[in-house]
Amino acid sequence: MKPVAIFRSSPIEGPGYLSDFLDERGIPWQLIRIDSGDEIPTRIDPFSGLVFMGGPMSVNDDLPWIDPAINLIRDADRAGLPVLGHCLGGQLMSKAFGGSVARSDNKEFGWGEVTRSDNNTAREWFGDQAVIDVFHWHGEFFTRPQGAVHLLSSRYCENQAFSMGKHLAMQCHIEMTQGMVMNWSEMGSGEEGGGVGPPVQSSQAMRTDLIKRISTLNRTAQGVYQKWILGLAP
Repeated sequence: MKPVAIFRSSPIEGPGYLSDFLDERGIPWQLIRIDSGDEIPTRIDPFSGLVFMGGPMSVNDDLPWIDPAINLIRDADRAGLPVLGHCLGGQLMSKAFGGSVARSDNKEFGWGEVTRSDNNTAREWFGDQAVIDVFHWHGEFFTRPQGAVHLLSSRYCENQAFSMGKHLAMQCHIEMTQGMVMNWSEMGSGEEGGGVGPPVQSSQAMRTDLIKRISTLNRTAQGVYQKWILGLAP
């Protein structure tokens, strides 16, 4: 099988649990480190699917890799390759498919519940549980492109996830590991900015019951990733 291309735009926002999931199933993957100067590929045929992780920048920033990434997502769609987006990655997908991204009035940092939409597609991706505890780290939000299916929402962000056929875009982070939460929470005070309290948690609150929360999140991610890999090209 061709490798899954995983795009990282920040050194601390790597694939996390997704890499463990792929390794356990013998699915090859290639990390493209945009933060270290790796260029966005111009062709999608070397890959079986594309994954875009999070990052502190905005898709509206004038960065040299944003447009090539959006073009690659569109190429993957035309070729029938599945695309998966986490936070910034989901925002890239929204913009690629005709949606938009804007600054949110309510930042979300830390653990918080999302509500699964009451439709069959949402159940296929996220199971039967109506409310799911996930990790958040965003100050912007995306709109749902025309033709996309709404999957998740939160109290502070209506569009937390959408799907378009094989593609899945998420505003939230399901890829988190214990180490990632510890690392992000240590540097989170600068990002929080607006103070602590719903929907922004303190570093201590992010670490509360962390082992249990990560275990539960990994089970959620496992179901999501299992469905996504069914669309991988051979």
